[in-house]
Amino acid sequence: MTTSPNWQLVWHDEFDGAQGTPPDPQKWECEIGGHGWGNQEWQYYTAETANVALDGTGALAITARSATPAQSQTLPCWYGDCRYTSARLLTRQRFEFTYGRAEARLKLPYGQGIWPAFWMLGADIATIGWPDCGEIDIMENIGREPALVYGTVHGPGYSGGHCIGGSHALPPGQFFEDDFHVFALEWEANEIRWYLDGTQYFALTPARLPDGAKWVFDHPFFLLLNVAVGGFWPGYPDDTTVFPQVMRVDYVRVYQRQP
Repeated sequence: MTTSPNWQLVWHDEFDGAQGTPPDPQKWECEIGGHGWGNQEWQYYTAETANVALDGTGALAITARSATPAQSQTLPCWYGDCRYTSARLLTRQRFEFTYGRAEARLKLPYGQGIWPAFWMLGADIATIGWPDCGEIDIMENIGREPALVYGTVHGPGYSGGHCIGGSHALPPGQFFEDDFHVFALEWEANEIRWYLDGTQYFALTPARLPDGAKWVFDHPFFLLLNVAVGGFWPGYPDDTTVFPQVMRVDYVRVYQRQP
């Protein structure tokens, strides 16, 4: 856990438990579906333990798999017969917070078309929609860039391909698939900072938004973890992509400033 005396742990999941146990339903919801998720992704998200379960060694495994013949015929994906399954977890209506430090220790999957993420959405998304609710991406990686991590925000006037963010690369010869790394975000009233293994690599304030754009990071957000397959940004799996692909989550922790 962070050693800073300024932060107090307010929520966490350490993912301790027997192999094959589903994630704690009091902390996480599994979203279901194969409608493309706004990016023409190819996976169908399930709540099956084949796609999301404790691994028995103190981590959560989110696993993207090639669909079985039965799944291919029965899971409705936007493009036709389902090709892949995976999982997407969120803390919506279970844990939402305004400002703090969110961090996760993750070992990432790899390969063309693989898209793991640890991120946040504004809790008012159901009423005002995206991107007006705000989106904060604590960690995104695309499989064709196995040593590069991205941290970004999306909001009204700066979303999609016009999002604002930064990136950070591992030292030469290191890859996110080989070991766990700590991805963290410190979110305060007028500044958001991104960290990889304790090193800050990007910061954002309202002054960096486009002229006239609204800062929408001043209200409750919830957390998400997922592994997507395909989409506009990462591209799609090819003959080099190996399945299954697993993102292992050692822990997720949220801290807030002490009074």
